[in-house]
Amino acid sequence: MGLARGQSVFPAWSNPLTWWWALLVIASGANIAAWFVLFRYLQAPWKLQAPWNLQAPWSGGLGSASDVELMLFLSAAYVCGCAFRSFLPRADVQRICLFDTWLSSVTLGRSVATVAELCFAAQWAIILRQLGTMTGTYTTLSAAWAIVPLILIAECFSWHGVVTRNYLSNAIENTLWAVSFFIVGIGLGRLVPEFEGLGGVVLVVAIVGIAGYLLFLAAIDVPMYLTRWRNDRARVERLHPLEGLWDASVRWVVTHDLAKWKDEIAWMSLYFTVAVWSSLALCVCYAYAGDLPR
Repeated sequence: MGLARGQSVFPAWSNPLTWWWALLVIASGANIAAWFVLFRYLQAPWKLQAPWNLQAPWSGGLGSASDVELMLFLSAAYVCGCAFRSFLPRADVQRICLFDTWLSSVTLGRSVATVAELCFAAQWAIILRQLGTMTGTYTTLSAAWAIVPLILIAECFSWHGVVTRNYLSNAIENTLWAVSFFIVGIGLGRLVPEFEGLGGVVLVVAIVGIAGYLLFLAAIDVPMYLTRWRNDRARVERLHPLEGLWDASVRWVVTHDLAKWKDEIAWMSLYFTVAVWSSLALCVCYAYAGDLPR
């Protein structure tokens, strides 16, 4: 049973949700620490030479200091946004959360997520633009221009799903994420013949990771939202967008019932760990892309 608002207690340690939440918090703390390490060394590139070319330290070019600062700033927004959502987990459409605080407001959480996800998309657009410019690859440059607009549209569907409580919009949102990263995968795949050694390995690893993400979306995430949409069409009241925005701002239900969280655990766990690591990795790749063997 969910706890009524104002009756929140910290989940018992015997509750698996507590251990899951604790792992998210630990991972988020480690991610923030990792960002500060990157900030320290990428801001002072002469302290960190390219490991595959010890004779020559990092040298500006396309990955100039100001551009690396932008990548670090975008990554910081994503890392901190995911950490905030890890510390205070919530399921937006259901209006459920673990802790009774105004910081668990769905509107606040969704706003933080929107900014973070647009920053993450911008990171991918920047790295694709950098690699496409370096190699003169039109396919990769075209992919770079497509990512942010597609994710912006996905965010609009996400907000619509949250305020109207319509899971179909969430299914469309995640489908757009799948389309976006399919395009990213094509852009990276076109670059594989352009690099050798470590550069080729990094590209292949990124493509394999994207393939795994697309498989997760197609096999688990999007079908989950479609199933919820079909099941809820008759018994869940759809809200007018303005009414739903108010509802999302002032109503949250604290629950420590594992059954209500079980479908959220998989995607949240991957999102707040692996996706954040990819954001950090993009900063490193951007700083050293000019030194990759071609």
